[in-house]
Amino acid sequence: MKLIAAMSGGVDSAVAAARAVEAGHEVIGVHLALSSNPQKYRSGARGCCTIEDSHDARRAADVIGIPFYIWDMAEEFHENVVENFLSEYAGGRTPNPCLRCNEKIKFAAVLDRARGLGYDGVVTGHYAQMFETELGRTMHRAVDPAKDQSYVLAVLNTEQLAGAHFPLGDTVKDEVRIEAKRRGLYVANKPDSHDICFVPSGDNAGWLRERLGSDVGPILDQDGNKLGEHKGAYTYTVGQRRGLGISVPTAGGEARYVLKIEPKSNTVVVGNHESLAVIKIVGDRPIWCGPAPVSGSKYPGLAQIRAHGSPLACTYSHDGIEISVELDEPLYGLATGQGLVIYDGNRVVGSATVSHTE
Repeated sequence: MKLIAAMSGGVDSAVAAARAVEAGHEVIGVHLALSSNPQKYRSGARGCCTIEDSHDARRAADVIGIPFYIWDMAEEFHENVVENFLSEYAGGRTPNPCLRCNEKIKFAAVLDRARGLGYDGVVTGHYAQMFETELGRTMHRAVDPAKDQSYVLAVLNTEQLAGAHFPLGDTVKDEVRIEAKRRGLYVANKPDSHDICFVPSGDNAGWLRERLGSDVGPILDQDGNKLGEHKGAYTYTVGQRRGLGISVPTAGGEARYVLKIEPKSNTVVVGNHESLAVIKIVGDRPIWCGPAPVSGSKYPGLAQIRAHGSPLACTYSHDGIEISVELDEPLYGLATGQGLVIYDGNRVVGSATVSHTE
């Protein structure tokens, strides 16, 4: 096959590209330039789209012996990821930008461009496994549970999965680094990227205040009593305990948590931990990683709402517009806007964006 290797500049994507070449595929390396001004994004080892990363990706491509190009995806990234991140927080929701980046950039814009150039698919260093089953080409959790990235890849539809290749899904991270050293790749010991690449300081709340303002608003308890003030409701998230800015103590010193964010009134509502309990989740924008389950039927499964969270036993159904999940046990601290991913064992069934909870 003719494949494009998306090379971030890290060890995982470099080894994935090398494995694709070793498997006999015709491969070219591509680094995505996600900012017209890279200095606005993370630099050094903490980033995933910096100038340093593009240099590391080029060196890796030279060692592997494949052509290398840089694709300018700054406009698409800003519109589909950065602006979406801002609008979601402004609406009182808590988004996951990595989900949107995978959906809109790495496996939509890039895959479309790759196919337009006559290539069959895209190779990345994500940790997930692909299998041919009776349901078609399906995605499953990686062998390494600590690195499994199937959660952030669950936004891929069937057509995108057909062109997605994850050579590292059957390998643990330590072995990938050992392999990188054996192959003579400079990035073998490079630290993993983390946090949000387009927030240079790592201060999400400060970054949001600069762009959305810092209007002072009330912090209320569940009875409507004012407990304090905040500087921007969107800088809080449901389940947050620290940094609430509350001076009024509770009887017995019981901790308070953010229960609700109301952007229209610029209000944050707090309460006790038990008030965070959720037993039903509803998600919109469903995406199926294979055939859609029969509408109206109920299925046993596992629900996951954080990239590194534990899956929870559930019963799920859908009506073609929304996914409804009933949890076997309560979940605490779930915010709207988060990604909801459904698994059947280790197989990814599909995903949705949390719209409300009960």
